[in-house]
Amino acid sequence: MVAALCWSRRAAQGSGADDLLVQQSGEPVSLSCERLQFVTLMSNSPAQANSNRPATLDIRLILEAVDFVLGSAARPVELHEPRFGERERELVLDCIDTNWVSSAGKYVTRFEEMCAAATGARHGVAIVNGTAALHAALLLEGVQTNDEVLLPAVTFVATANAVSHAGAIPHFVDSTWDTLGLDPAGLEAHLDDIAVRRNGEWVNRHTGRRLRAVVPVHIFGHPVDVAALGAVAAKYDLVVVEDATESLGSTLKGQACGTFGHSAVLSFNGNKIVTTGGGGMIVTNDDEYARRARHFTSTAKKPHLWAFEHDEVGYNYRLPNLNAALGCAQMERLLAMVDAKRELAERYLAAFNKFSGASVYREPAGARSNYWLNTLVLDPECAGARDALLSALHEHGVRARPLWTPMHMLPMYRNCPRSPLRVAEDMYARCINLPSSPFLAAGGQPSANKS
Repeated sequence: MVAALCWSRRAAQGSGADDLLVQQSGEPVSLSCERLQFVTLMSNSPAQANSNRPATLDIRLILEAVDFVLGSAARPVELHEPRFGERERELVLDCIDTNWVSSAGKYVTRFEEMCAAATGARHGVAIVNGTAALHAALLLEGVQTNDEVLLPAVTFVATANAVSHAGAIPHFVDSTWDTLGLDPAGLEAHLDDIAVRRNGEWVNRHTGRRLRAVVPVHIFGHPVDVAALGAVAAKYDLVVVEDATESLGSTLKGQACGTFGHSAVLSFNGNKIVTTGGGGMIVTNDDEYARRARHFTSTAKKPHLWAFEHDEVGYNYRLPNLNAALGCAQMERLLAMVDAKRELAERYLAAFNKFSGASVYREPAGARSNYWLNTLVLDPECAGARDALLSALHEHGVRARPLWTPMHMLPMYRNCPRSPLRVAEDMYARCINLPSSPFLAAGGQPSANKS
């Protein structure tokens, strides 16, 4: 297939014809509000066969649609940023005024209880960040050195890094457009092909390594098909550790993300719907697992009034009280922020309804997503215009981002085991995240900054 990117600059008023430049797909061009045409030659696509006109992606119209959604928001508009008010200031200053600033303090416990209540889990264990939370959760679930842990290739690098920190091997599997997350049907087909039973355990017949766990990620807040995934996990004795770092406030058929596996992790990084500056959480319904998690992530120190007794090699992973105080104030507004983000998503969906060349991703059936990051999906024939569109958005003061580079394309994970990843690579080529901060639902009006 031969492709060309045809760029036509609107001629100055009174000019007789537009200038036309032809670039190879992928070469940078300077533009602001130009119209892009991605022309596919010798294509076998039915769409091309039925029309003599090339598919078009009108960047000017995309910028206008984004402007309609963002309203009067001050430029540049960041991808996702927090807003703090008097309540956050009050609780953080209380930590400073009382000298309770480290990993002991009332706000740590309160924050754990609030997160447990929000998800419907029995327990929350506050951790210093989401990566550390996933690392600890994997170890607590029995993941050992040289085990293989299955996870989507489409995820933030921290998911794969946590597997590596545990001494295990990331094993990448494909995603589905149905949810943007891990594809249970594809996972089952892959395991049917590569998994064999040896000495009572499932192993990868190509590597001889044990297949221990699967980590589904609710991408951009959209829940994975957990029922189908759970059936595959049960078939192959895989423990399920949910990466719910992007999905606080999301539900599937009324059940909160973070409660479908034996354990799950949340994140409270500065770009998440609720932030503690940096922070994470392990959530679980297992009483003993929660007790063990608290002990293990507190340097495995045994309770005593003065003695320093530690009974295993633990981790100093507990969240400081200062961060937890910020999180408590933020959690008081969680429901309102989810509602605002859903309102913002509806504005994007309306702005790009029946749009030529692109659409905004809608939550899966049965889901109520927090729409952590709204996602613009380019039509397949317009994929070659992705970077030009990103350049135009940034020039326009809109800090859009492409999908994370799929894990198997990164140098440190290039040789890891993997299934065919056609959908993951297609998503990477066609997805762009648009600004999604909750306050943008009000069109960027200043009053929204003081919620």
